[in-house]
Formats: sequence, structure tokens, C-alpha cells
Amino acid sequence: MPLVKLADFYPEHRDADTDGRSDIKGFDVYTQADEKVGSIDDILVDDQTGRIRYLVVDTGFWIFGKKVLLPIGLANISYSDRRINVKGLTKQQVQDLPNFDELDKVDYDYEEQVRGTYRPNVMNTATAPSTTAYDRNTYSYDRDPGLYHLNEQNHQSLKLYEERLVANKQRQKTGEISAGKHVETETARVAVPIEKERVVIERTTPTSGAVSNAADAFQEGEVARMEVYEETPEVRKEAFVREEVRVKKVVEQDMVEADETVRREELDLDTEGRSAVDRCHNANTASNSCIWKNKSNSHAKPSR
Repeated sequence: MPLVKLADFYPEHRDADTDGRSDIKGFDVYTQADEKVGSIDDILVDDQTGRIRYLVVDTGFWIFGKKVLLPIGLANISYSDRRINVKGLTKQQVQDLPNFDELDKVDYDYEEQVRGTYRPNVMNTATAPSTTAYDRNTYSYDRDPGLYHLNEQNHQSLKLYEERLVANKQRQKTGEISAGKHVETETARVAVPIEKERVVIERTTPTSGAVSNAADAFQEGEVARMEVYEETPEVRKEAFVREEVRVKKVVEQDMVEADETVRREELDLDTEGRSAVDRCHNANTASNSCIWKNKSNSHAKPSR
């Protein structure tokens, strides 16, 4: 089955891991002889089921500076010491393992080479690999429970994760309005009434044409003067407030709904013979009762 990195399969695993028990990157790896052979660089999971299959061990300067794969079933994790002890592992086995470069190079043949190196570690245990024949088309990880199954002795707890939709809001700029002003010109017309003075000359014929004093007649240089005025228009410009513009913002509320596919891990139990299993509801649920089941006996009764 295709393998992917844990962070790619479940990007939120660090946020969901409130006590840090699933993040084992950086933990040191030790052989049965208490020799350090490297540290955990990454975790590989099954692309179909999400189960952890391998731990990627960076050997660094301890062994040729290469990366190798360690089946999860062989890892005994000590969270308090931040180390992983591998029962039966030797430094020579790590040296014989193929180098892990990229995921696209991990195929059936590559994994068989890895499994062939580790299988001697579990050959004499109850979790030894099956002896039935297989090939690349029929192989499954259940054939090697000692390499891939999380056993009760070394793994006292198994966390089941689920994804939940977490609604959040981000404030982002969607536009901008700039309110300014510019000057436009137009021709205005105004009418101004004005007054103009003009001189009117009237000539009349007197009733008596005789002059009593002849000395007053025929004198040159006598002038009658009269000032003439007129109004001229005087037009000037003054600035007045024509209109006042106020710019403000108002907030409108809207409800946006989103749909997304979420994943949830369910517990798979494989039992053989008359294996008793207690299935208890989560303590957070309303019911906290337990049901006893036996694979070979279909009836159920309350656990004691």
C-alpha cells in the first residue's frame, strides 16, 4: 500500500496532540545493546488506513549518515526518556538496511528488503510472520504482526483521532474608496443694471429779442460746463460652500456556511479463539456501561 508522511496524511496532528504523546520526532533510537543508532526524523503511515507503519530513523554520524526505516511494531517508546528501544536490534542490522531517500522509491521490493532484515528479531515470538506463501499481489501488513502491530506490552495506549471543523474569521481587504475633489470651470452670466448720463441740448426762441445791455453781447470765451457720469459694471468672484460631503463606514453582518469532508479514526480489534474484549463507552458519554463479547460466543453480558 502507498505510504505517506504523517504530516501529509493528518496535518493537524500536532494541534490535536494535547499531551505530546504522538509527536516522537527527535527521540533517540537504541539497539538491544543500548547503542545509539540515530533519532526519529519522520513517521510513515498507510495511505489507505492511516495506520503507522514505519519510523524514519536518521542515523546521522552514528552509521554512515543515512536514513533507514524501523517498523512500528518493534519500537518500545519511552516518553519520559525521549528514547525508543528496539528489542533484538543490532547495529549491524541498521548498517544492512537499504537507505531511505524518497517515498516514491519505497515499493514492494524495497519493503521486503527491510522486512527481511528485521524478521529474525521476531521469528521465535508469538507474533512471528505467517508461513503461508505470498507475493506482491497478496501481501498485507497483517502477515507480519510482530513488525507492524502495536503490542500491549510496549504500547499501553492508542489514540484515535478525528477531524473537526473549526470556524475562524480572517479580516482581509476587499476594496478601497478614495474620496477627493477636483475643479471644473464653466461660464457664468450675471446681469447688472447701470446708469449713464447724457447731455441734452435744447434750443428755444425768446419772445423778446432785444438786448438791454449791448456790452454783454458778443463776448468770446464764455463756456457752459456740465459733468457727465455713467456707471460701469464691476464683477468679482467670491467662494461659497456649495455642499458638504461626509465619508463613513457601516458594518453589515452575513452568515456564511461551509461544508468540508472530515476524517475520524475508528478502533479495529482482531481477536482469535475465546478472547474476551471489554468494549466500554467513552467516559464523556451519557452511558458508561461495558459489554463483554467473545468471538466464539455471540451472546453478550455485562462485564464484572
